[in-house]
Amino acid sequence: MALRAATGRCRWLARALAAPGLARVPPVPPLPLPAAAAAAAAALGPLRARARFASTAGQGSEGEGPQRRVVVVRITSPFAWLRTRFYYLLIRLYFDQEFSIEEFTRGAKQAFSVVSKLLSQRKLELLDELVSAEVLQVLKEKISLLPDSHRDALAADIDSIMYTTEGDVRIYYDDDGRKFVSILMCFWYLNGANLPDEVPSETKVFQIVFGDESSKEKKHLLTANYEFRREFTEGAKPDWTITRIEHPRLLE
Repeated sequence: MALRAATGRCRWLARALAAPGLARVPPVPPLPLPAAAAAAAAALGPLRARARFASTAGQGSEGEGPQRRVVVVRITSPFAWLRTRFYYLLIRLYFDQEFSIEEFTRGAKQAFSVVSKLLSQRKLELLDELVSAEVLQVLKEKISLLPDSHRDALAADIDSIMYTTEGDVRIYYDDDGRKFVSILMCFWYLNGANLPDEVPSETKVFQIVFGDESSKEKKHLLTANYEFRREFTEGAKPDWTITRIEHPRLLE
């Protein structure tokens, strides 16, 4: 499948992912959607980690009461870690000498936050330059059938992303000899949507309560998998496109 070239609003993020040595994501304040979509879209250029959570309490600077912090502890297979690092070496040697997984991850997190919010708000028309046409068509059908609680649970604020890791990394050629790299990114994020009890256990295995019993705020730890793909054939534009979106137990 030919990759769609990002135009206008998605150029900045494409460069941030494609050429980390040249494009740096500037610190900007949060923007309301769809303004944030335009800004982050302009920026878009099966490893499983077990996690446990601990919360620590402290007084805020204004004395507003205890503040909670969630700590994620990661346990990763060393063989999977070595495999992905080997692929990153191949990418730098044969495709992009300036590729950096750290810079790519920062851009992918921002893209995930923006895309997930647009999905939650059913503003799929703003995703044309970020998501492949095939995936977008499937999403349009699925989003229209989701209950409000599930749709609300899709949204991930950038500050609510607790943990991010790369999953499967692939380097391959199609039948026409075009070269592609795809990277699957896995995200764990907190969301306060009012999910019903029948939601399967993978979605609600972690429920984190902030505050005391009289004023508690319950959040669910949710997971999402987004795959980013870029064509590295000579002459192809350096644009990353999202070619896979999974929100297990929510968007199926």
